[in-house]
This record gives sequence, structure tokens and C-alpha cells, in this order.
Amino acid sequence: MKNVTTSESTINISGLNKLFNHRTRMGIMALLMVSEWVEFVSLRKTLKLTDGSLASHLKALVKEDQIAVEKKFINDKPRTSYRATAAGRKAFEAHLTELEAFIRQIDN
Repeated sequence: MKNVTTSESTINISGLNKLFNHRTRMGIMALLMVSEWVEFVSLRKTLKLTDGSLASHLKALVKEDQIAVEKKFINDKPRTSYRATAAGRKAFEAHLTELEAFIRQIDN
């Protein structure tokens, strides 16, 4: 990312993780941070997304090893669940810390 110049100073936002800048991916990570595993259907309903939209954002997070996926059958029906990986938790917490610091700088 880049530095943002305000009337008083320069604010560094380079610590923000581009992967989490989209509201959908931020929402996914927020939900996975407070739950061990969350099913695809629950994510879709909670975030009010289409299957395709949710799937594309989940794919991006899986590709970057921020979340893990588990596919299984329950009563002969497929169930796909997701959880934040250790790396994903660490990266998301760092992103939130940077976001909080950014907001504090703007508020001052």
C-alpha cells in the first residue's frame, strides 16, 4: 500500500494486508476468527452473498493459506466448512492492529 498525506502528517498504511481490504474477505475472516469451523451455507447466509461471490472470495483466502477447507458428507449430503489457519489468524490480527493504528492517527 502507500502513504497517505493529511494536512498535518504522513500516515503509513503499508502494514495493511491487501487480501483483507475487501469487505467480504474481512467479513469471512471476522466470522472465522470467532468460530472453529463455519459451514459454507452459514457464511453465505450471514454475509448475504451469492454462492459464486462467496466461493470466489473463499478461493482467494484458501490460495493464500489464510483459511482451510474441509469437505465431508453428512447424511449423504456434502458439507463444506472453513476455518482460519494459524497463519491466517496471525495475518488478520496484524491487519486489524494496523487498521486500528490508522484510525487512531486519523482521529488525532
